[in-house]
Amino acid sequence: MTDFLDTLAKDALDNIESGYYRHYRTVKPVQASLKAAVLTAKFNAVISEIKTASPSAGTIRSTVDATVVAQAMQRGGATGLSVLTEPKHFNGSLQALSQARAAVNLPILMKDIIMVQKQIEVAAKLGANAVLLIEALFERGYCDVDVDQAIANAHGYGLEVLLETHTEDEYLKAVQTKADLVGINNRNLATLKINLEITKSILQRHGKQGKTVISESGIHNASDLRFLRDSGADAFLIGSSIMLTQDIESKVKEFVEA
Repeated sequence: MTDFLDTLAKDALDNIESGYYRHYRTVKPVQASLKAAVLTAKFNAVISEIKTASPSAGTIRSTVDATVVAQAMQRGGATGLSVLTEPKHFNGSLQALSQARAAVNLPILMKDIIMVQKQIEVAAKLGANAVLLIEALFERGYCDVDVDQAIANAHGYGLEVLLETHTEDEYLKAVQTKADLVGINNRNLATLKINLEITKSILQRHGKQGKTVISESGIHNASDLRFLRDSGADAFLIGSSIMLTQDIESKVKEFVEA
């Protein structure tokens, strides 16, 4: 039985084969560690995401100047930025990542449906400091190498890895890898529904096991963030609720100071 991740994977393969990842402008890198930024954050470690659409919410923001948005997020106190580059379902672009990189000195995560090494290479050339890898994609056989090799490839390009999980089983596998950060996504991939209890349940049962853990999805307000912080998450990846507001800087600050 397929779920939405299978759809994302098949469309990602189409993007790869169409040459999407051949058209980009190399950007001067900024040396920055997302993991170090999370671990040394004086307030809540918020990874603020530049996204204009999502499968669950549709269009979030019709026009986005990545330079302006990235600078507003930095002023708001974001620990790092996540930039969606998947074009079909999230309306992301490689250009948005290069624009954000040129605009701020924060560590930047390239968030995409990464299945081949070429995408990791492009992330490095666009100035990203980290890439998102999805444990389930490896388990389902969609990627050109296994998860350990993909992590090694990313490290070879000087990139950190956020390895995203959705279930206890995936989480237990992820913490055994050399991923720099482990993500727990609160979204059910089959139904696209959100449940913040996923982060709490996994961390209560299994702990962080020496990993830096990022809680992802469904963080709408300061109360949500405090719940996840109390559940043990080290950092919080927040996209839609920030991008939906007119005053991005103030919204980021609200989460940072929650």
